[in-house]
Amino acid sequence: MALLERVSTLVRANLNDLIDKAEEPEKMIKQVILDMQNQLLQVKTQVAIAIADLHLLENKQKENEEKIAEWMRKAELCVEKKEDDLARASLRRAESYRELSENFAQQVTDQKAQVENLKLALRQLEQKLAEAEGKADVLMAQHRRARAVGRASDARMAIGDGSKQAAFDRMQRKVARSEAVSQAKSEIASDNIDDRLAALEKEDRIEQLLAEMKQKRA
Repeated sequence: MALLERVSTLVRANLNDLIDKAEEPEKMIKQVILDMQNQLLQVKTQVAIAIADLHLLENKQKENEEKIAEWMRKAELCVEKKEDDLARASLRRAESYRELSENFAQQVTDQKAQVENLKLALRQLEQKLAEAEGKADVLMAQHRRARAVGRASDARMAIGDGSKQAAFDRMQRKVARSEAVSQAKSEIASDNIDDRLAALEKEDRIEQLLAEMKQKRA
């Protein structure tokens, strides 16, 4: 039946293989778990229905066996009363119920096999679901970790890009040159002040010497 085929597919499915093929592994994991839970619920329902049908068939078989016994007793009574025609009719009715009983017995056998198949599928799916649920958190954590490592690698590659490094070096040289020019201008400005102060001191010394000379002559 189609349900058992779907269950068998899920039981055989390897969760790691499904995730490897998925574009969004975390969504795939959650969807697989949800599908398995839904299938488990369907199988449980089918098992319950199959068991109910089995009990119904067993009851029908039992009823027909009771009818066989009843008509056999009637046939024996007819024989005792020397009512051969009634005895034959009773035996024919007993045989009719015997055929029905055999038919129900075969159906009971087939239904028992069906119930066992469904129970086996249910146990397998429960085991597979438990395994999948146990792996789900680990697999999602592994996926997130791998994604983080990939992003870190991309960042390192971007930082190590030669063109970006060259641009950074050019900017560094430009800043260094600007600093050197500013320092030179500052030194030049400082030199001008020193020269002017030195000139003033020189003129003052000359005026002082001149005054001393005039004083001596007077």
